[in-house]
Amino acid sequence: MRTRKITPYLYMIPGVLMVLVFVYIPVFVNFAYSFFRLASYSAGQTFVGFDNYRRFFTDDVFPIILRNNMLYCIISLVIQVGFGTIVALLLESKIAGKFKNTYRNIYYLPALISLTAVGLMFTFIYEPNIGFLNNILKTFSLPTGTWLGDSKMAIFCIIAMSQWQFTGYITLLMVVAFQNISTDFIEAAEIDGAGPIRRALSILLPLAKEQLLVCIIITIIGAFKLYTEVYATTSGGPGNNSQVLGLYLYQQAFLHDDLGMAAVTGVFIFVITVVLSIVQIKITRSGKV
Repeated sequence: MRTRKITPYLYMIPGVLMVLVFVYIPVFVNFAYSFFRLASYSAGQTFVGFDNYRRFFTDDVFPIILRNNMLYCIISLVIQVGFGTIVALLLESKIAGKFKNTYRNIYYLPALISLTAVGLMFTFIYEPNIGFLNNILKTFSLPTGTWLGDSKMAIFCIIAMSQWQFTGYITLLMVVAFQNISTDFIEAAEIDGAGPIRRALSILLPLAKEQLLVCIIITIIGAFKLYTEVYATTSGGPGNNSQVLGLYLYQQAFLHDDLGMAAVTGVFIFVITVVLSIVQIKITRSGKV
């Protein structure tokens, strides 16, 4: 009898160990490193207390970083989650017709492409002289731009690129959620005279609330982990106008060899994503994810 009671826990041990080794222990170690001045090529380390945090929050780049990540987060929630959900509703409606599977595949294809490849592709699209975007604008006699070379436009160009790539992923997640809803509810609403919009607002979205919450949390976390898209296009430029937390962490660790500042950046990313996720769960009053 004792063996039967212990057996399930034995199966859990490998998974628990992996989570401890690759998630929780690194988080605590990184938090500890944030209180030290240390470098990759130096064996010594100096305890500096909260000095790394002071340098991080008083850095002139910090407001730019926070603005860019918040912009990415807000726009992604509106387009990826908001517009993606609307597209999912359309794909599951009669409007899509017999081609709904084809449409799903088309929308999801960009999410399968490597982030680096997408970054390089959009670098050519935004290229001011021979780029596809400027050539299209010239065809219609519209004003052109330098795009990634413009200090005000660079971050928005990167955000637009990400929306193109990931909206289809969120759309597919919501399509799956809508497909899992029993058709009995929808048929009953149709009998009662509810139109497509009423069915979407009163039946589909409330019953897919948990999946919608997952999509929101994924999007928020992705917004503050943003790195590859910026590195592959502008590397934070021009100047620091497209700088983001993930790239700043990389530069502090591997370019400036300041592991203490990199650790502080990691702690900040962790705290802000966890806090925003908890707030979102509390707002929706849901404990199920």
